[in-house]
Amino acid sequence: MSKSGVTYLNPPSAPPPAGMYSHVARMTPGEVAFIAGQVSIDGKGNVVGAGDLAAQVEQVFANLGGIIKDLGADFEQVVQFTTYLTSADSIPVWMSARSALFPKLFPGGKFPPNTLLVIDRLVKPELLLEVEAIVRVPG
Repeated sequence: MSKSGVTYLNPPSAPPPAGMYSHVARMTPGEVAFIAGQVSIDGKGNVVGAGDLAAQVEQVFANLGGIIKDLGADFEQVVQFTTYLTSADSIPVWMSARSALFPKLFPGGKFPPNTLLVIDRLVKPELLLEVEAIVRVPG
């Protein structure tokens, strides 16, 4: 197991990952935190990057990062992400923004499992992305 208590794996029976994710995350015993989906809202409740998915990716992961830090963890203790996009046309922008951001968040080059869903809309129509996380909290 890694020092974070989370190890990312791609078992031989699984197909190659189609992006920056692993098929499996294994963790040592510890507390687990389930973080509600974060959207591109700043600390004052304002939408950041209306109509700009790349800007919203930055804000969403800044929000997640703050919560994860408040829990005493870091991104390398993320066990799983679930990502919601409001348009299939946004997938290439999501992949590009993630490719720029994830090497900074996961410097070891291992990425947690991620399920990507395309949905009709989010709580506010100007929001294009929501990401929820499961995190292993050090005990």
